[in-house]
Amino acid sequence: MAAIVTGLIPILRTAVDSTATYKGRTMWFGLLCIRLVTVFLAQFPWKSLNDDFECNTTDKFCIKACFNKHFDSSIVMAWHFLFILLVLSVLLMELFSSHLRSSFLKKKEREMVSESEQGGVTDPTMTVGGRMMIDLHKSKSSVVVYLLSVMLRIIVEVLFVYVLLKWVLPKLVEETYHCNAKYCSELQCVVRGTAEKKMSVFALLFISALVIITSD
Repeated sequence: MAAIVTGLIPILRTAVDSTATYKGRTMWFGLLCIRLVTVFLAQFPWKSLNDDFECNTTDKFCIKACFNKHFDSSIVMAWHFLFILLVLSVLLMELFSSHLRSSFLKKKEREMVSESEQGGVTDPTMTVGGRMMIDLHKSKSSVVVYLLSVMLRIIVEVLFVYVLLKWVLPKLVEETYHCNAKYCSELQCVVRGTAEKKMSVFALLFISALVIITSD
């Protein structure tokens, strides 16, 4: 994850400093950076999950069996996968805005000679502070892609909230867990550091709620 953070920083900086922009673009990348840092920090309490899981036995086989039975879903990997989907939702609008501007420039070059006869070319962009801004009012396709990106981002966040509430928090609610693993007698198991793990989940829930609210 540290390599991902290091690799994405220059990419995000280049994207934010781009000469082309659209409504809410800076906010999108800002929230993306906040989510990246939050996921990076939230995963630390989960790195030693194997060592944090203990049962009232010295049989390693039964401990591993109970661990796999209790944590039957990949938690941190689900976080990373959903973050990638979130990046793709932002990248969708980035690629479209770049394509839109490139297509307009090529069309303008072809029609520059006969511009006066054809009544000019409708520019889907406008210049604000030296930067080209996509004017969503002049391009229906831009509105469709923009709304699609927003809806995709909201869907990803809702799915992320579902994972946190249904996959993660239920694993941390009880102080002890009764395990009836195959070939093992009934055991009692406990997960250490539940306070830190819960706090990481609450931090991710807060960021997800923030993204959903701002996207609306």
